[in-house]
Amino acid sequence: MTNLPYTHADLHAEAARQPATLTEDPDFMGIGEQMDGHLIPSTDDGLGGMSWDGLPDEHFNDAQRKIDDLIGGAADVSAWAVQLGVDGLQPEDHTLSVDSDGRPLVRLHVAFVLPRARRRGVAVGHARPRPGPHRRPLTP
Repeated sequence: MTNLPYTHADLHAEAARQPATLTEDPDFMGIGEQMDGHLIPSTDDGLGGMSWDGLPDEHFNDAQRKIDDLIGGAADVSAWAVQLGVDGLQPEDHTLSVDSDGRPLVRLHVAFVLPRARRRGVAVGHARPRPGPHRRPLTP
């Protein structure tokens, strides 16, 4: 037993609370400051690209407002992210989704302890429908 006035669970809760507060009321000016000097991903050809602050003011301001809206509408996954780190898991970029009418109904985000080279195979291998009593085999 420890003499500390807090538990590991208290540390996890606080670590999750802090990034969550950033999405509740994002700092609009801070968003613009974070954009300065960073490349726009779609313009990065590996040798460089255009940075956000290289945009004309009206395009920069429009992007800043849209990013503010995206942050404000983001799901709070802070506790999940902290627990992944505690467990030594690394999130995978690929997701498994079930869509209907072009909209997601379910989306699974996964995390692994496996080496990166084996992760995609696991996710893709489990995502393929397999014949069973309730499914017909896929035809090419």
